[in-house]
Amino acid sequence: MISYEPSSIEACAELLSECARDKRRLGFIGGGTALELGNPPGELDAVIRTRQLNHIVEYAPEDQVIVAEAGVTLSQLQSLARSNGQWLGVDAPHADRATLGGLVAVGGFGPRRARYGGIRDLLLGVALVRADGAVAKSGGKVVKNVAGFDLPKVVCGSLGSLGLIAHVTLRLHPLPKASATLTLGELTPSQVVDTVRGLRRAQLEPSSVVALRTGEGRFELGVRFEGFARGVERDAGRFADLAEAMGSSCKPLHEPEAEAFWLRQDAVRSQGQLRVRIAALPTQLAEVQDRLAPLLAGLRAASFAWYATLGIGFASGEPEAPGLIGQALEAARAGARRLGGSLVVEAAPAAVRASFDAWGPPPSAFFIMQGLKQRFDPDRRLNAGRFVGGL
Repeated sequence: MISYEPSSIEACAELLSECARDKRRLGFIGGGTALELGNPPGELDAVIRTRQLNHIVEYAPEDQVIVAEAGVTLSQLQSLARSNGQWLGVDAPHADRATLGGLVAVGGFGPRRARYGGIRDLLLGVALVRADGAVAKSGGKVVKNVAGFDLPKVVCGSLGSLGLIAHVTLRLHPLPKASATLTLGELTPSQVVDTVRGLRRAQLEPSSVVALRTGEGRFELGVRFEGFARGVERDAGRFADLAEAMGSSCKPLHEPEAEAFWLRQDAVRSQGQLRVRIAALPTQLAEVQDRLAPLLAGLRAASFAWYATLGIGFASGEPEAPGLIGQALEAARAGARRLGGSLVVEAAPAAVRASFDAWGPPPSAFFIMQGLKQRFDPDRRLNAGRFVGGL
C-alpha cells in the first residue's frame, strides 16, 4: 500500500485528481487516534496522511476565529490560542495527537460539550478536497455554500467518506480565568439524575458534568464550573449548598485532584481493547447501566463514564472471552434501542470488528447520506465501507 504525505492543499488536490484517474481506493489518516472507529474499510490502494498539513493559515484574535490546516493537533492549537487568552472549547482525548481534521471527521467532543458544544458546533468553515481533486470551500469568509450544501455540517462526523478535510475555520472562546471541580461520591443512578435536575432548577451552568462508575451501581459525580473567578466561586458555593440539601457530601478538589478526575474519564474513552459509546436520555442512567451490565461483567478493568447532562456514556475494558463479546454487544445494543438510544463500537478486537457492525442499523435519513456519498464520491473510493451502512 502506498502512503502519501502532501504538504499543501494544492498538493492534496493534485494527488486526489491523480488517484481519481487511476481509480485508486483511498484512506485518510490524521493523528491515528480513531483508526478503529467504524467498520473495517474495504481494500485500500493508498493512504493519505495529513501530518504535513500543519500550518496556521490565519488567526484573528480580535474576532476569536482561527483557520488551521487539518494536520494541526489540538494541543498545538490550544497552545497558540492560550498565548492570546483564548482556547477551543473541545477537550477530546489524545490532545497531543488528535488533529483538527481528524476531530472534524469523527465529530469529536469532550465533557465540556455541555458548555461549549462539540467540534461541530465550533466549526465555521472547511476546505474539502473531493474525490475528483476539486477543492470545495464553505463557511468562514465564504458567503455562499458550495453546491447549496452546508458543507461544514455535512463533513463533520462523515469519517472521511466524502473527501479529504484540508483546513478548518474554528470559533474560539475567551480562556476561563478560574475553574473549580467538585465531586459527590457513592451516588446511585437516581441520585445522579436528581442532582442534574437540581442543577437545572438552580439555573447553574457547569462546563462539565460526568459520572464515573466506582462499583456495582455506584458513581462519583464530577461537576466543573469555569469562567470569571467571582462567578465560579459563587456557583461552586451554590452547588455545594444544593448537594448538602439533597443529603450528599460535596468535595471541592484541588487542582491536581481535579486534573486526575478528568484524566480518569479520558481514560475510559481512550483505553481498553473494547470501547463503546452509548446514547440515551440523560434521565435513563439506571436503565443504561442495566443494559450494559452483562457487557461490563465480561471485561477486565471495566469502566464506565456518563456525561450526565448530555445522555452519552462510554464503557471500556479488556474482554475476558473475546469470542463471547459479540453476543454481549448485541444484547447491549438491543437494550439501548429499546430505550430509544444507540450503541456504537469505537474499538474492538479484530474478530469482533469483522463480524459485528460498529454502527448498528442505518438511521431513517440514510437515503440522504447515500445521496451525499453519490454526489461527493460516486465511485465509492474514499474510506469505503467504514461509515454507517457500509458507505
